[in-house]
Amino acid sequence: MLGLTGTTLMRKIDRLENELGFKLFIRDQSGLSLSDEGRALLFDVEQMERLSFNIFRRAALSTDTRGSVRVAVTEGPGNFWILPRLIDFQRTYRKITVDLSCAMQQADVSRLEADISIQFERPTNPDVIVTKLGRLHIYGFVSEAYRDAHGVPSSLADLRNHRIIKQHGMQLDESGYARILGLESLEGIVGISTNSSVAVLYAVERSAGIGFLPTSVIALGAPLVPVDLGVNYHMDLWLTYHKEFRNSDRHKVVIDWLKHIFDAKIHACFRDEFIHPLDLVPLMTASREAIGFGGYIAPRPV
Repeated sequence: MLGLTGTTLMRKIDRLENELGFKLFIRDQSGLSLSDEGRALLFDVEQMERLSFNIFRRAALSTDTRGSVRVAVTEGPGNFWILPRLIDFQRTYRKITVDLSCAMQQADVSRLEADISIQFERPTNPDVIVTKLGRLHIYGFVSEAYRDAHGVPSSLADLRNHRIIKQHGMQLDESGYARILGLESLEGIVGISTNSSVAVLYAVERSAGIGFLPTSVIALGAPLVPVDLGVNYHMDLWLTYHKEFRNSDRHKVVIDWLKHIFDAKIHACFRDEFIHPLDLVPLMTASREAIGFGGYIAPRPV
């Protein structure tokens, strides 16, 4: 993470301890642990860091609806839901630049890694405002060509005769697939493992196997078939930002817009209760006509 070798890092620690005149770490066979002095200094340094972030954050505040707003979001909702709607947003708010970062790595808004973050894990920092945006329901899907060639598993036991496309990454439960599917191991079942939800959708559309995607994919136009195994999974989406940004007009505009586009009263796929993918289709006609998945559908083999 620091981009330093262990030897270089130890030299830097030794040099800092010499300059301070006391030991920051206790060295033993198990490695390094903070000394009492090191623990006290860490508290002071964290306080200094927090205050310095406050200075930068207040400098970024504005009563004008112009400037940049950095939004960090997990890859799927960022690429498939926010980005298509961001095109219309920027036509309305010409002087606001939304810097959209789509990645599975969680951004810490208290450390200025982003102004606004949408994430699966609920923050506990008291300086951060947290709002539940909605619930993302996950379900199994295959392509029509896969169904015609291999059939669709009708039970969890039958799943071993098929291939799974697995997504991995930060904020995702690595053990969740086997646990939710009631399997001791995924060995011999996973055909493709990727950190990209875009890649999962592409692979499913190209008949690589069974992929687990948001329940809204068919309603938004993806030509897929739901796999009814009696299993569904969900993750809550949390909108988080530092409380200082309540006083920034451009940040308030973006925050209100994000709340609107994830409003479960408008978009049924974000409701707390599970709705079968096929039942979502008539409930999301407006979303499909406005956005849809047309630009993401994998090209047909030549």
